[in-house]
Amino acid sequence: MFFKVRGVGKELFVKISTNKNQTLLKKVATCGLMLGCLGMVMGCGSSDTDYIPKPKGYPRLDLPPQEYQVMKEDHPYTFEYSKSAVLLPDTFQRAEPHWIFVAYPSLNASVQLTYKQVQNNPQRLMGFINDAYRLAGKHQVRATGIREQVIKTKSGHTAVLLDISGDVPSYTQFFTTDTTRHYLRGALYFTVADKQDSLRPAIEYLRKDILHMLNTLRWKNKP
Repeated sequence: MFFKVRGVGKELFVKISTNKNQTLLKKVATCGLMLGCLGMVMGCGSSDTDYIPKPKGYPRLDLPPQEYQVMKEDHPYTFEYSKSAVLLPDTFQRAEPHWIFVAYPSLNASVQLTYKQVQNNPQRLMGFINDAYRLAGKHQVRATGIREQVIKTKSGHTAVLLDISGDVPSYTQFFTTDTTRHYLRGALYFTVADKQDSLRPAIEYLRKDILHMLNTLRWKNKP
């Protein structure tokens, strides 16, 4: 009697006498099972199925030490800002007096500051605050979330921070006021179109600088 046993890439034909006991038949069946399992293991070990693509890498950011200096320019406000930054006037067409950029050349980033006089007018102040929320809301098309945080600064002022998630032009915005004379709004921008994940270390670094700016902010008596 002949039994057909499937092996690896071929078939084995084994002749077995009908008058033998069942032990030899069991050995043949076991041999075929082992050969079949070996073929399955070799097939699963193919290099075509084991390939896993590596995740995309991002360039490393060299962040400068967080050291600060006092603003010397003549504005209705003063604060401490990073020694790695420079203060530049806002040259946009609609820029008003005392609008400036705190620019970080090594990080391709800047914090735009826009200043307004409140003139002891609650309605005027409310208009500035509404504008701040409206400008932040413009990013909702691409944003995945906006987190609002109200803080009390070390200098005694109340400030509102808006952290925007997603691949948006501005990741952090803020405003603060003394409610009667001064109003200051800021927005963090990058001049590179990288993903937020790759910019995360720089965003967190600059957010600390923004908090230091707010904690050291002082209004001047004469705007």
